[in-house]
Amino acid sequence: MKAFRLDELEVERAVNDGAYLQFLREKNMSVGLYALDAGSTDPQQPHRQDEVYFVVSGRAAITVGAETTEVARGSVVFVPAGTPHRFHHISEDLRVLVVFSPPEG
Repeated sequence: MKAFRLDELEVERAVNDGAYLQFLREKNMSVGLYALDAGSTDPQQPHRQDEVYFVVSGRAAITVGAETTEVARGSVVFVPAGTPHRFHHISEDLRVLVVFSPPEG
């Protein structure tokens, strides 16, 4: 078993001075913590993998392809591989668990 605590992952992400921390990588998936502060810009480009976002905290909008929706704690969003997407109008610091399948990279 592998078990993680979000508060510890957030500290590790911050210490490494990055918006994204991959903390689990297996044969068929990878999982990371993505952080965007209120008012920041999401620089993402489309990925080659399918993704699932689970919003842990914060508030923003996300555009996937031509569709836009508001997200907040508890929101889950699926993004098909190759689809342009980004978070925007980030009104509260955003913390998101990201699951890639197959693994990112």
